[in-house]
Amino acid sequence: MTCDIRWNTLSLLEWEEKFALLPRSNILQSYSYAQVTCVLEKQRARWGLIVMNGVEAGLVQILEAGILWNRLHAVILDRGPLWFEGFGTAIHVKLFFDEFNRQFPQRWGRKRRILPETEDGLTAQKLIAQTGLLPRGAGYQTIWIDLTKDSEALRGDMKSNWRNKLNKATKNDITVEWDETGAHLPFITGIYAGDKALRGYGGPSPQFFRKYAPLLAAKGDLLVGRALRGGEVIAFVVFACHGRSATYFIGWSSPLGRDLAAHHNLLWDGALVLKQKEIKELDLGGVNDDGAEGIKTFKEGMGGRFYRTVGHYS
Repeated sequence: MTCDIRWNTLSLLEWEEKFALLPRSNILQSYSYAQVTCVLEKQRARWGLIVMNGVEAGLVQILEAGILWNRLHAVILDRGPLWFEGFGTAIHVKLFFDEFNRQFPQRWGRKRRILPETEDGLTAQKLIAQTGLLPRGAGYQTIWIDLTKDSEALRGDMKSNWRNKLNKATKNDITVEWDETGAHLPFITGIYAGDKALRGYGGPSPQFFRKYAPLLAAKGDLLVGRALRGGEVIAFVVFACHGRSATYFIGWSSPLGRDLAAHHNLLWDGALVLKQKEIKELDLGGVNDDGAEGIKTFKEGMGGRFYRTVGHYS
């Protein structure tokens, strides 16, 4: 079996059409992410069509930076490659990274950051080791919600205490409003920047969000939910859509919002709105074992499937 990575052969329209076919796509492999990152980080992107034995098998997006004719060179592959239905087996992954290593070999002056979108497990670890990638750390963890299920099944997947808080929230005289135009982005960006600076949690930088969210809105890929009580905003969530998938991108709750479980209401209602938009899968935006246990517990409570990638490599 042969693997070929055909760089920059697709038009933007062709890329987006093929990207929309990918199950469980992610933000870091989306064109919109590259648009913003390349400007902010002074990087350039490549978009690859993966072909196995002459058949289109998947897509991959990488970011690069280099000087002195790439003698000093950095290449970043975050959460890729992504596979079309019927591809992504162990042999496909190995063949891809064999070809990737051939094109971007480890050498003096080259820094590689590789986060394969391959689910963790002993088989995956052995497979990646065979490609010669060097382990550098842990992979990405998240919870995936299957939005092809009906609402009754989604409720049934919730942990009982999460479902109880959701029931409480719906009785707390909370008004939930949804917007796809970006009308409330200045307010949301200001609150997010201040809260992130105060509490020091991870997530996208305010600078990135300030450029990324309007771009999503222009493409119809933004969904903003606000929870209000007595006309006051007590919580908000922002979802980013990418192909047939979406990601819980940022969120915030005031002390009153936390007391009233407004975030439970927003996440649940948001899942239903995304279903109406024909989104098939929702990535809850990552979970962390080291410093955000409360967030991990909260997201796990909604139900869904825990997912961890095989690791971070160079």
